[in-house]
Amino acid sequence: MKTAVVLFTRDLRVHDNPALAAAARAAERVVPLFVHDPTLRAGDNRRRFLDESLTDLKASLRQRGADLVELRGDPAAESVRVAKRTGAEGIGVAADVSGYARERERRLADACAAERIALKTFDGVTVVPPGALRPTGGAGHYKVFTPFWRAWQAAGWRDVEAAPRKLRLPDDLPASWFRDRPVKAGGGESAGRRRLTAWLPHLEGYEDDHDAMAADRTSRLSPFLHFGCLSPREVAARVHGRAGAEPFLRQLCWRDFYQQVLFAFPDLRHKAYRASAEDRWRDESDALQAWREGHTGVPVVDAGMRQLLAEGWMHNRARLITASYLTKHLGVDWRAGGDHFFDLLLDGDVANNYGNWQWVAGTGNDTKPYRRFNPIRQAHRFDPDGDYVRRYVPELADVEGKAVHEPWNLPEPPRGYPAPLKL
Repeated sequence: MKTAVVLFTRDLRVHDNPALAAAARAAERVVPLFVHDPTLRAGDNRRRFLDESLTDLKASLRQRGADLVELRGDPAAESVRVAKRTGAEGIGVAADVSGYARERERRLADACAAERIALKTFDGVTVVPPGALRPTGGAGHYKVFTPFWRAWQAAGWRDVEAAPRKLRLPDDLPASWFRDRPVKAGGGESAGRRRLTAWLPHLEGYEDDHDAMAADRTSRLSPFLHFGCLSPREVAARVHGRAGAEPFLRQLCWRDFYQQVLFAFPDLRHKAYRASAEDRWRDESDALQAWREGHTGVPVVDAGMRQLLAEGWMHNRARLITASYLTKHLGVDWRAGGDHFFDLLLDGDVANNYGNWQWVAGTGNDTKPYRRFNPIRQAHRFDPDGDYVRRYVPELADVEGKAVHEPWNLPEPPRGYPAPLKL
């Protein structure tokens, strides 16, 4: 093959990128392409992270003799236009699971067929492809995590692909296809690989430390995994066999679990996975707004929500606590909470965000749908000295020790901090 186009989507990396590696082996020239789709919704935090990631990808491709073509429009139409302009015989793209991604793939397949251009999809968004594991009997998908975890551990994982050493662009590509990108820090494959390398020595203590809210010893790799700046398969390979690996691998498996749930239930973002649990939501607009702003009067909830506003990220334990408070204590629809998280989170991912929200709300994959997280007990357990709360709720900065979790019980409650919501 003389020329191939590689359409980047949620695989913004050169290491362990199956589509890019296959194109580099099969074609004399490769056109790396990213299409900015104006119909795709993304909050400011994710747009910034995406921009940083594309800047880094462009630099990595230039180091290998290529560059990144960036266009705006419909990804299917633009990919075929680039293929025709360059004489490409094939297009490679990473397979994905969301309804948006699968519709994009369908339109791309139709457009390629009409122009007699070969299209090949590659696994790479998950450790194990979402359709590869089936429950006993082979029908449907896994609805409960534990049996999926057992099957996932036993599954054969594909080999990790090396980054191409050299890539060659076709000659005489239009200058308008390329963007000058100033150097930006934060997102991207290079930053993700540095973070992973720096974090690996802490893996042994992950099981004991990852729920400690003030210590903040989670990996913080989720934004890099969402955009594909890091390959989940390569992360699994680098972790596997190390002391303390299993609890972290379990988290990667949870990520794969929700990807296969979304693959089987494309309406996960909008419809209850368990429809029988969908008749109990209250219209509490004032309470919802107080929750969004971190002014509920429950310190650990407010700390989590303010961390989200400030950083575009939230500690995983705080995500569970704040989601349970909204749905189980305030009775507000999980979709409102899920949408707020999705708008602000750097790692906002349809499968994992809405899968977890439904799990907490009791409409999803939890085998105990009526469980609730008591925010005060959770705070005393996972923020025993109150340091996490004081970090994000300055009104409580002078409250000492664990009293910060129940400031309304103090002889003189702190001024400027609201009393707990009453419904």
